[in-house]
Amino acid sequence: MFGRLRRVFDQGGRQPRVVLLVDGPNVLRSEFDVDLDDVRAAGAAVGRLAVARLYLDEHATPGLIQAAEARGFEVVVTSGDVDVKLAIDGTELVHGGDVDVLAVASRDTDFKPLVESAARRGVRTLAIAPGEHGRSDALGNAAHDDVVLEG
Repeated sequence: MFGRLRRVFDQGGRQPRVVLLVDGPNVLRSEFDVDLDDVRAAGAAVGRLAVARLYLDEHATPGLIQAAEARGFEVVVTSGDVDVKLAIDGTELVHGGDVDVLAVASRDTDFKPLVESAARRGVRTLAIAPGEHGRSDALGNAAHDDVVLEG
């Protein structure tokens, strides 16, 4: 499923460093039936996961947090807007310079400026949609590549 992505993001034999940021409230919805292992696999398909973060709001259940941590995600719970925290963290990581690929899992067009900013800095970008119904054309078109997870 992700073989095409490996070719697109090839770094000349060196594994790209990937930052994977997941918009939990927009991806982990019952109508999408997304498995966190599939999200992680989509990010890992383009390189070595240097950062894998799942952003959740204060309503996240302890079971979800524990399951995400068991799958290797750093969980960030915020009482404010998840989108703002994810965008700020993503910008800081990209501008920190130790990233080759920014992968954003969301269906939210609000992350288009983050993806565009990363691309302007020479960072490859990947938009991961939680399903065809949850695909943001604007986010996918802004990224160098995009993938749709099949539920």
